[in-house]
Amino acid sequence: MKGLDVDVFIIGVTGGVGRLLTQELRGRGASVRGLVRRPGQRADLAASGVDAVVGDLTTLSQEDLAPAFGSVDAVVFATGSNGGSRAVTDALDADGLRKTVGAMRLAGIDRLLHVSVMPEAWRERGLDAETEYYFAVKKEADIFLSHSDLDWVILRPAMLHDRDGLGRVSLGPAERHEEIARADVASVLAGLLYEHRIGRQVLELNQGTTPVAAAIAANVR
Repeated sequence: MKGLDVDVFIIGVTGGVGRLLTQELRGRGASVRGLVRRPGQRADLAASGVDAVVGDLTTLSQEDLAPAFGSVDAVVFATGSNGGSRAVTDALDADGLRKTVGAMRLAGIDRLLHVSVMPEAWRERGLDAETEYYFAVKKEADIFLSHSDLDWVILRPAMLHDRDGLGRVSLGPAERHEEIARADVASVLAGLLYEHRIGRQVLELNQGTTPVAAAIAANVR
């Protein structure tokens, strides 16, 4: 994956982070594909030069999912229940990630970026049982992925918001949980996709003072 020759498949391509990541990558000249649940979403993406496969991650098998990837360089897992019902959390954040890993092995793809959450997120708040369960499942998903043989990166952003990105972040193995623009998360993900020297690392992401490119470079081993 050098220069502009990057081919990426995004699970969660129409979500808040996935949509912005798609725009970021397309702006760099990358090829982007994704998984959508409705044909209308596929048509909307096609209008902007993005190919999509129609399917539901909660019902697809890994054997069904593998052909959808094609020959991409990397997969980004940017979907989740965000504290919805336990059944949806299990289907997306637990089983969905496991199926993605299995499908990648079948397809011969080894680069996976997983958008997770900070384990201490919102500890200062009284969380309902479903949200507590979501955080627990996300942690277990991180453990599962970290024990896999893939070339993975686990990105744990602080609380997400939809204001304009600042282009300056704090990125490293352990960061404070404050807040971060989804646009800045997308910029960091895009940069990580072009930086193959970062792999098998857990990185936490918060707003900060370091330009995105410099923050990524500082985490190259």
